[in-house]
Amino acid sequence: MANWLRFLIVAWLAVGSVLGFARETAAVDWVTAAELPGEARTTLALIKAGGPFPYERDGIVFGNFEKRLPLYPRGYYREYTVKSPWRRDRGPRRIVAGQGGEYYYTDDHYRTFRRIRE
Repeated sequence: MANWLRFLIVAWLAVGSVLGFARETAAVDWVTAAELPGEARTTLALIKAGGPFPYERDGIVFGNFEKRLPLYPRGYYREYTVKSPWRRDRGPRRIVAGQGGEYYYTDDHYRTFRRIRE
């Protein structure tokens, strides 16, 4: 790809982030908060309360490397573990929170996401 084209793409992404509009590149289904598993509702409440979080890695930056969520600069998304009672490790379930107040749920370790409708 030509350098000038790379520059235009990067500039477009930067301008979009400054202006506050998302670049919707991913098709994301919706789920209501009431439809979430109880553990996910508990995690969502903890996120909104600012913690305390049961897992050390809760609140780390979610990179969105697979581009399954709308594209924003690195650091826009944070991820939180949703307890999976049948697992001894963190399991596959997460809630990803965007700085704009949006929340996404995945139960398959980032392969698919559903935006949480409250």
